[in-house]
Amino acid sequence: MNFHAQLIWQFGCDGLGESVVESAERWGETTMKFRSAVRILIMLAFTGLWILVSGLSAQVIDDQDESKVAAPIAPLQPSITEEHVFAEMAAHNELRSAALLDYTALRTYQVVDLRGKVHAEESGQMKYRAPDKKSFVVTSEKGSGLIRNLALNPLIASEIEAASGKQHHDSSITPANYSLHLLGEQQVGPYHCLVAQAIPKRMDKYLFEGKVWIDVQDFAIVRIEGHPAKKLSFWIERADFVREYQKIDEFWLPRRDETLVQVRLYGKKLLTIDHQDYTVNGTSDRLETARSAGSF
Repeated sequence: MNFHAQLIWQFGCDGLGESVVESAERWGETTMKFRSAVRILIMLAFTGLWILVSGLSAQVIDDQDESKVAAPIAPLQPSITEEHVFAEMAAHNELRSAALLDYTALRTYQVVDLRGKVHAEESGQMKYRAPDKKSFVVTSEKGSGLIRNLALNPLIASEIEAASGKQHHDSSITPANYSLHLLGEQQVGPYHCLVAQAIPKRMDKYLFEGKVWIDVQDFAIVRIEGHPAKKLSFWIERADFVREYQKIDEFWLPRRDETLVQVRLYGKKLLTIDHQDYTVNGTSDRLETARSAGSF
């Protein structure tokens, strides 16, 4: 029995060997322990999903145009193959990574229920400096301190550690991790995209099953919808995420994340992360050089 199950089992079984009166007296305490344990499971699920999503290479949906996926899927051009898409993605990502020197962005993290009630919120400035330095400065906090400490702060810390190489979970969309079943072409807001079913090559909680939308010109990820390839826990019945990207200057950076977790006996909770007010600084001239040479 894993740690999560042991925790629930312990809290759920408190008082079973006691008298009815003693059990009744302890019922309120036991219920509070059970709810606290389930909240911890939700927070752990959010953290695991964020590690998955934040590692994907590209480096409740709102009403902005970028998130619209309402257009029909058009037939794929015959010359487009899985091998071609992987090769172009790798080449373009390498050039963009080499050219991006630093950026800053406003991040807003929220944990909400399906009625829209915000249980916790944390905002701040995320700074990135190539090749592997990230830092986050909190500017405002609201709601539950427990949720911020158990969920939001570990999410932020895991991203910073992943950037520095302290955590290495290869979830990038590459031939080593995925097969791509190309479905066609589709408009996603202002971006014309290839649509593909991403099929993981192994059952790994840091890989996902789902769909990806890839910009036809820049071969950058525009949108991802999916769920972990491996179940996170017996108590986590389902976990789904959506990640959206936006093009700023010549770079593709995260715009919005949503993670919806359904916990057995407890219901659903939603984590949202908005990425706004980017300032992209110190970009080199490698992209322009590559474009002039006809290789980008």
